[in-house]
Amino acid sequence: MKHIFNLFSTNLLPACLLLITLSCNACSSGEPEVQDNFPFEVSIMPVPDAIAKKETVEIRITIVPSGNYRKTHYYLRYFQFDGEGTLRYEDRPPFQPNDLYMIHAKEFRLYYTSASTVTQSFDIWISDNFGNEQQLNFQFSSND
Repeated sequence: MKHIFNLFSTNLLPACLLLITLSCNACSSGEPEVQDNFPFEVSIMPVPDAIAKKETVEIRITIVPSGNYRKTHYYLRYFQFDGEGTLRYEDRPPFQPNDLYMIHAKEFRLYYTSASTVTQSFDIWISDNFGNEQQLNFQFSSND
């Protein structure tokens, strides 16, 4: 019996103490890590290839995040580099190019209204408050 006790105290006891110490150190990092940065994809319904002056096209957009974090906020900005037109959110005033606008829903509709008779091209950037960003490109040829 004494032999078993000596074997335990000289070999197994230090190993058990080391294991307990390592376990405690791994758990003592403070607060648990919570992932709050979830990259996202953007899904768009098909849009027409051509548009006439004063015609409006609906653009249906869905933000698809890879996770869910309540404090994620999404923003939109756009820049038109060919032609002329306006982009607006539902019944609100038109967006100003390169201004940042908060998006309040993950599914929403934008409306582009043509103001010219030439090909029109613009980009929309959707970003979140963690620096993730998706760029969408739109080009409409003229129906006039």
